[in-house]
Amino acid sequence: MKVSVRYIIAGVCTVIGLIVGAASMYQIEEGHVGIVKLFGEAKTQETPGLHFKIPFAESVEELEVRTRKNVESMASSTDEQMPITVRVSVNWTVDRTSALELYRSYGGLTQFESRILDPRFRSATKEIIPKYSAEHLIQDRAAAIARIESLLKEEMAHYPVTVDNVQIEDINLPQKYLNSIETKQTEKNLAAAEEHKLERQRLEALREVNTSDAKAQGIMKVAKAQAESIKMKGFAEAEAIEAKAKALKNNPLIIKLTEAQSWNGKLPQTIMGSSAMPIMDMRSK
Repeated sequence: MKVSVRYIIAGVCTVIGLIVGAASMYQIEEGHVGIVKLFGEAKTQETPGLHFKIPFAESVEELEVRTRKNVESMASSTDEQMPITVRVSVNWTVDRTSALELYRSYGGLTQFESRILDPRFRSATKEIIPKYSAEHLIQDRAAAIARIESLLKEEMAHYPVTVDNVQIEDINLPQKYLNSIETKQTEKNLAAAEEHKLERQRLEALREVNTSDAKAQGIMKVAKAQAESIKMKGFAEAEAIEAKAKALKNNPLIIKLTEAQSWNGKLPQTIMGSSAMPIMDMRSK
């Protein structure tokens, strides 16, 4: 009977030891830190991995230190007082070394988001968005994003978090304005098409002018060449005549030779008939 009691006590102690041993170990996942609390009071923070604590006296709560994303949809207005709805998001990260401070001050990430981050995020967005026209928000939302991000970082500078970036994910505009944009874009496309047509016509006219100029220049070159040829031919003939005149002047016998070469063998006709007449040389010897 005594043996059985001893075994029972040993078994109970073993079970208690296992429970205590299991209760004294805990594990922190990567991307988190462990907030160790002693009877509910946050004392220290631990890094990812396997750790030990005082069973039943200490408890551990994990706090994420990876980048988190908050999304807000809110009503706002543009510079021209047009009502719009914007959906914006912010990526932010808890400073790993300050996680214990954040937990002590706000009790966790959920409370910090609802009490600190989200109200300031909404306030920064509603302050910046009305400074831009609807058209500017659509065409260049990066400018508005940069200003919201800058203002939010300034507001969150004294808190143990880092604002990584802000995004305007969607802008819902009134249907009437969307219809006007579509009409404006259609007119713009028609104007661009007409401008393209006019430019094409201008290029075609310019090509025709260039072709005509090229033809005219070709004709002028041909005419110039012909004129130059005629001029050169005239110069050659003039030079030949001048040379011939000089030769005749220097040698009168060439005239007789030219006349003899030109005679057709017939005597000249006179009023005295066609019979042969004696020719008397009256020149003095």
